[in-house]
Amino acid sequence: MDPLSDVLSLLKPRSHTFYGYDVGGDFSVQFPPHRGIKCYALASGRGWLWVDGVADPVHLRAGDCCLLARGLPFRFASDLSLPPEGPQNFREPGVNRGIVTVNGGGTCLTVGVHFLLGGVNADVLTQSLPPLVHIREESDTAVIRWSLDRMIQELRHPQPGGFLMAENLAYLMLVQALRLHLARGLQAGVGWLFALADQRIGGAIHAIHHAPARRWTLQDLAGEAGMSRSPFAQRFKATVGVSAMEYLTSWRMLLAADRLTTTDDPVGEIAASLGYESESAFSAAFKREKGCSPRQYNRERRLSREQV
Repeated sequence: MDPLSDVLSLLKPRSHTFYGYDVGGDFSVQFPPHRGIKCYALASGRGWLWVDGVADPVHLRAGDCCLLARGLPFRFASDLSLPPEGPQNFREPGVNRGIVTVNGGGTCLTVGVHFLLGGVNADVLTQSLPPLVHIREESDTAVIRWSLDRMIQELRHPQPGGFLMAENLAYLMLVQALRLHLARGLQAGVGWLFALADQRIGGAIHAIHHAPARRWTLQDLAGEAGMSRSPFAQRFKATVGVSAMEYLTSWRMLLAADRLTTTDDPVGEIAASLGYESESAFSAAFKREKGCSPRQYNRERRLSREQV
């Protein structure tokens, strides 16, 4: 797989709710903080989106898509000067899917999906994204628009298998929005997600994800990037925020944490599969990265699951 697919698979996003609002007249809805990622697409009409901590509100028009990855409170309104209402005034308690008609509908139709991240390292993706990702170019939104139209049909006219269909359409919208965000070049930030837009550094990250157990050297990774050793080392750290060897270790530990949480594989087997010659060397690296031994991490995660 490619690195974005790797990370999404590791974080196990699952659609918790998918629903739509068909609103008539003026409206202003204030949403509280949330866990995970919310993805909204505007099917028709216009509106304003304000996210707490983001300097300027965003004007949304039909076809636009937004990702809200930091869990910040936000407001969606026809006019931000209107006093806001809570979302509970627009949806029936306990209803997590469907299209709700408000004030007769017809002014604005929006569809939202809330993804919870089931992986043990959810912040890997969310910390790499800005609080608000706004995608509005018509050429960019074609796939999202197709998914949106199909989801609206599934929500308005439920059929057998409709839940699975809507869930997969929601996932497609999420991946496409992240792809388009990457395609913009992401030159304004530092991190692994930004680095994927760099052809040379992205190549090295692809190599690490493809073969995390390989005994990589800095020279090897520089070769994957088509660069000499010193310029590569400088460029990797400037782009990703950590050195190439630190990134390699971090990715190995993310894989290890996932296996410790989701499988019964012995620690020694996990260590060997990630390129460590001994369990003790792996355990030392894991403790430096996670603050506890692999076995302690395993016990704590199992106990946490049992208490849910």
